[in-house]
Amino acid sequence: MEDLADGISVVMIVFVSVVVPIWLFLHYGWRLLQAKLLTTENERSLADLVDLTDQLTTRIDNLERLLDASAPEWRKTP
Repeated sequence: MEDLADGISVVMIVFVSVVVPIWLFLHYGWRLLQAKLLTTENERSLADLVDLTDQLTTRIDNLERLLDASAPEWRKTP
């Protein structure tokens, strides 16, 4: 009975010290690799979003400039 317990202990130690780290490395390494890959459609969508963001930033700047000229107190309103 004691030999069985020792055998199970050895198998558990080998599993935890060898198999689990390799499995974790491969599992999360693959996930990281998949997360880094962008398809051409995703790249195009991202570029479109960047362009839209630039346009919206320009619009906001223009609106703020117009409000500053027509109603200088607008920023102080809660």
